[in-house]
Parts: sequence; structure tokens; C-alpha cells
Amino acid sequence: MKQFFAKRLSVGLAIAASVALCVPAAAQEIDAEDVVAEQQMPERIPIAANYDVTEDLENILYLDLSNGTRVAIRLVPEWAPSHVERVKELARSGFYNGVIFHRVIDGFMAQTGDPTGTGQGGSSLPDLEEEFNQFPHVRGSVSMARAQSEDSANSQFFIVFYPRFALDRNYTNFGRVIDGMEGVDAIERGEPPANPTRILQASIASDNVPQLMPQAPRQQQVFSADMLSNSDSE
Repeated sequence: MKQFFAKRLSVGLAIAASVALCVPAAAQEIDAEDVVAEQQMPERIPIAANYDVTEDLENILYLDLSNGTRVAIRLVPEWAPSHVERVKELARSGFYNGVIFHRVIDGFMAQTGDPTGTGQGGSSLPDLEEEFNQFPHVRGSVSMARAQSEDSANSQFFIVFYPRFALDRNYTNFGRVIDGMEGVDAIERGEPPANPTRILQASIASDNVPQLMPQAPRQQQVFSADMLSNSDSE
């Protein structure tokens, strides 16, 4: 019986060896191509923003606000590469410095990025083609504003206070607030606000630009009649 099984085993191994030898060369090439293709596949798109403020500083946007807070926004180029590149370019050029949040709706979002403060302005750069994606507009999402045309985003963007899933796949979501959301919550409401919150300075974290704090208002000195009469001036 042992000899029978040994004979069957040797026959099976011989058949397997012959089959392996008879595999067409084309099939072997396809397998090799599949391996190469798998090795060349791009990294998977992150489904969530990286909240670590010490990592990938090239893709963190700082907004120093006039309410005294520094807001850190994680830019995610895998979601919207052209929009992220545009925001970084404008931030490094100083475009956003001094710009107000001109449209701030309680329970919805805060919009900025228009140097005219009217909601009608933008940069001199060409408008961007849409990069709509599947990532939802949740609290802290940062997305590009646009006009009626899907390909009209330029420089304006907004930060979402509360989830607004109706914006998904209609506006380009390109980042997320990862620190300083309390500063976003404190942005003055209005369209436009009576006393609008400003971006004092926008910068990229890797450039290591110190935070710009608001200056205290200068108190005007009031002179009385007695002070003037006791003056040493002639």
C-alpha cells in the first residue's frame, strides 16, 4: 500500500512539473507586468486629515486671526492638488494678509479670501478647474468658494462650522482645521460683519513664520484746560 501511494505521488509531481514547464511565456510576462504595475501604484488617498501638527509642515496653512488665535489647517493635496497648490502660492505671496471674513453665517460657515471684502473679488491668477471629491464637509472642513460655474474657484475659501453634506461633490474640499477651531468659532458673524475678523497673516508651517498678534488699540490722550495752562510750552 505504501508503494502504491508513493507511486501515485511521484506521478502527480511529474504531472505538476510538466504543467509548469508548459506555461506559455506570455503568461509569465503578464505576471511580471502585474508585479511591476502593483509596485508603481500611487499611494492610497488618505480618508482623513492628519491631525499631528508636527508632521508634514509643508502642508499646514497657518491663519493668524485678528481675534488673537492661530488656526492650523491641514492641506491635503491628494484630495485636490491644484487647489492646495493655489492656496499655498497665495499664502506665501502675502495675498491673504489683511483680508477679512466677509461672509460669516452662524451654524454654517465663514468665508474669506477676497481682498475687496465684497465677495466679488479674487486674485489675478486664472480660475481653477473643479476637483470635487468624496470627502464630506464636516465641522472644520476647508473648501473652495466659487461662482455658478464649477470651474470658477480662484482665491476665496470657507471653513465649515457644522456638517453640511449638501456641499459634497459641489465644492472642492481641500483641507481640515487641525488646531485653533476655537478661533474659527469666534469669527464675527455677518454678511459682511459690522466689525469683521481679519486674517492678519497667512503662512505655511514649514516656512517657520512667527505668529502675528493683533496690536492693542492706542488710547488717545485727553488734555484738560488745567493741563494746558500748566504746560511749560510758550
